[in-house]
Amino acid sequence: MDPALTPRFDHQIIAGLIEPNSRVLDLGCGNGELLALLTKEKSIKGTGIEINEKAIYHCMEKGLTVSHADIDSGLVDYSNKRFDYVILNESLQEVLNPDKVIIEALRVGKEVIVGIPNFCHIRARWQIFLQGRVPVTKELPYQWYNTPNLRFLSLKDFHHFCQIKGITIEKKIALSNHHRIIHFKPNLFAHTGIYLLSKNV
Repeated sequence: MDPALTPRFDHQIIAGLIEPNSRVLDLGCGNGELLALLTKEKSIKGTGIEINEKAIYHCMEKGLTVSHADIDSGLVDYSNKRFDYVILNESLQEVLNPDKVIIEALRVGKEVIVGIPNFCHIRARWQIFLQGRVPVTKELPYQWYNTPNLRFLSLKDFHHFCQIKGITIEKKIALSNHHRIIHFKPNLFAHTGIYLLSKNV
């Protein structure tokens, strides 16, 4: 297969968590790559929410249904458990009120899939230790002054958040950027964490 056509590794992992013919809401869906993959491989009934107008045009070109809205306030019109899955992949760290967004996602979705970058990966730690500067890596390619990230969290931070909020982590998968699942010390060696969450609300 042409590498350019191969789905992203994290998208493949997320697709593996979703049952066929599910109702899915993708928050911060970007250009719709994940929604398109899920529509093709899992026959989902998918909807996206995205704030970037250019990205929405790309979604429309793919035939996807996407609303132009801010994730922080975009869920108020959805009823309880309207979706089987709500996805927050690489968008949680960019919202103003992540705790509110996750709780709302768990209200409108039976389960929530969250994908977060690990800001405590060993390369980031070494850059801080050796250079004394905010790290810039493949996963964190921005300078401090132009980053879209508002929150900087580790996998351990997210585990702790779920614990204090009474959120159940049904599954957790730690990934490297070399298409591998990390089992040993994921907070140190994983670049990304994928979580399947549930909560009785």
